[in-house]
Amino acid sequence: MNAPLKHASGYWGTKTDFASLMAHIEKVGPILDRNSEANEKLGRLNEETFEALKPVRMSHIFAGEDIGGAQLSPTQGLQLIEAITYHSGAAGWVSMVHACIGAMSAAFLPDTAISRLYDGKTDNRFSGQGTPTGMLKKVDGGYRLNGKWAYASGIYHATYTHTAALLDDGNGQPAKDEKGDVIVLCAHAPVDEHELLGNWNVLGLQATGSIDYAANDVFIPDDMVFPILTAEPQRMQEFFSLGVVGLAAIGHSGWAIGASRRMLDEAAKYAKTKTGRAGLLGESDKFWYDFGRAEARVRAARAFLFEVWRDVESSIEAGNRMTTRQISLVHLAKSEVHEAGVDACHFVYRSLGGASLRYGVMQRIYREMLTAANHFTINPNIVGAAGRDLAGLWSDRTWQFYDLIEKK
Repeated sequence: MNAPLKHASGYWGTKTDFASLMAHIEKVGPILDRNSEANEKLGRLNEETFEALKPVRMSHIFAGEDIGGAQLSPTQGLQLIEAITYHSGAAGWVSMVHACIGAMSAAFLPDTAISRLYDGKTDNRFSGQGTPTGMLKKVDGGYRLNGKWAYASGIYHATYTHTAALLDDGNGQPAKDEKGDVIVLCAHAPVDEHELLGNWNVLGLQATGSIDYAANDVFIPDDMVFPILTAEPQRMQEFFSLGVVGLAAIGHSGWAIGASRRMLDEAAKYAKTKTGRAGLLGESDKFWYDFGRAEARVRAARAFLFEVWRDVESSIEAGNRMTTRQISLVHLAKSEVHEAGVDACHFVYRSLGGASLRYGVMQRIYREMLTAANHFTINPNIVGAAGRDLAGLWSDRTWQFYDLIEKK
């Protein structure tokens, strides 16, 4: 694992000892490790795993100290998610989802909702889906939510849903704003008011419990929604100007570097036990050459990631909001840590033969990395748009959700 980075800025929280959080993950790492197989069979994190993670309060790591959060910096969040993922890909995934969605809720909901969700009595945790496959219909005092959503990672361990839905125009059709764009709202409601549908039969990340869920006329108060495409931060404006997409990028990127590091460490550990007889893996110059190249690629991707996020932090600390160029670089760094991770996992899987084929840490990480790289936030179109921005072709555009659009 890599040594924690240090901060010396007045913008980030001071009440939570970041080193203690990292030490806690190191302490409970063996618990996360030894429960990985049982969690996959269960289809979610078991009680021992989640209880080990609870003291970190992942849904609160980016929330402001004034509402009970830790107010960690992005690079601290990256390191924390990386550390959890190193011991368990599923635990890291659930943790990063709770962290990022918790940040979104803390950023964009009005004060009245914040006073209920972050009241200091309950550590609410958030899970859901940002794709609007349902609808919200306006009623007195709020909305009625109906629909079905997929991929609700960590919902078994959440207390509130975070659900994107189209606003009903009153006739069952999506309402549009004055610019002609559909209105997408993000709604929050207690998890137990939804139907949990299951349907998580997948290649990897099986223990994340990323199931389908549904809402049938669930009432959403007026102050428990925000416009997901155009939300303005209600607090910590500089940091939360990252928006929904930027906050999600922290989680996905941290996950990828943790999984990549563990895969290469496992490969090295295995290969070092095979030395002493000609022809075995540990004596293969080709293996160690390819291993060195994989190490270089993964380390370079991680270094690029932290370079990008240190620049973002410097802007935040100077009182500035994020620029289009910075968001483009965030997307490129997020993509590269995944691509480097996929290549490293392919190398390990093909090189180690039966050792990576049979069930175990390497097989599990391989499946998880391939699953993570298929997430829609790693879409090649996003990288293409970022490339056009960096080349100066689309420098007059702005990011809206995952699209680099012309300014209106």
